[in-house]
Amino acid sequence: MELAGALQLGELAAAFAALPVFPLFDTAYFIVSILYLKYEPGAVEMSRKSPFASWLCAMLHCFGSYILADLLLGESPIDYFSNNSSVILATAVWYLIFFCPMNLFYKCVSFLPMKLIFVAMKEVVRVRKIAAGVHHAHHRYHHGWFIMMATGWVKGSGVALMSNLEQLLRGVWKPETNEILHMSFPTKASLYGTILFTLQQTHWLPISEANLIFFFTMFMIVCKVFMTATHSHASPFAPVESFICPVFFGSVSSGHTSHHHDQHGASHEVSHPPPPPAKSKEELNEGTRKRKAKKAE
Repeated sequence: MELAGALQLGELAAAFAALPVFPLFDTAYFIVSILYLKYEPGAVEMSRKSPFASWLCAMLHCFGSYILADLLLGESPIDYFSNNSSVILATAVWYLIFFCPMNLFYKCVSFLPMKLIFVAMKEVVRVRKIAAGVHHAHHRYHHGWFIMMATGWVKGSGVALMSNLEQLLRGVWKPETNEILHMSFPTKASLYGTILFTLQQTHWLPISEANLIFFFTMFMIVCKVFMTATHSHASPFAPVESFICPVFFGSVSSGHTSHHHDQHGASHEVSHPPPPPAKSKEELNEGTRKRKAKKAE
């Protein structure tokens, strides 16, 4: 009975891994990606003032992962734009979200139940891209573990790692929003996922690629749908990271911060001496009398 169940699960995972992502899942990926672009402050105004800049930002949101991966592997960064069907589909989604009369398309796809379906479908594409990135890098560099991890990571993270470039296209510069400094859940999950796929690809993880795709996709779908439905930004990895990171990497010392603050405060007091005390009324009257006497002389 257990063997039959395992065989059925393996068949399900194999069928799921062989499921084509174009056009249905890719459409959902484009919808969610361009929805996030429209949520950005000033994105709607920019689409009216400069539609071409808005379209470029939309293409970065849709294909930024392919551009970064091609750059890492020494290939043409615009190679994926030869896929006319995907570019036309992404352009159609961008136009409908930004310019559909009465915002009908935007209202439909941003309706929460519909949006949750699209978010789940987007995670299917994300995991496939991670697996494809690791497989592609393994084909080029059989023993390049870090190259596999880097390629899979950028494939899964998408435009998040190019957020500063995308902001520049919108006329915004926010270096403090660097994704590497402040990783979001999808970026962290893509990093951890690409480590798993690299271990599987190099035969250090005893699991088939189809099963890993299936289980990791289910994990991503559950997490992202829950976070989107509850409008939560808390990472599921936070409890584990809060326990492991202080052990291996230490924690920020509050003593050093307060000591630095005290030194800064002391230097501030030295560089800015207190103002002299205000003169009393009698002293002011005495000074006035002396000036009058001097004028009379």
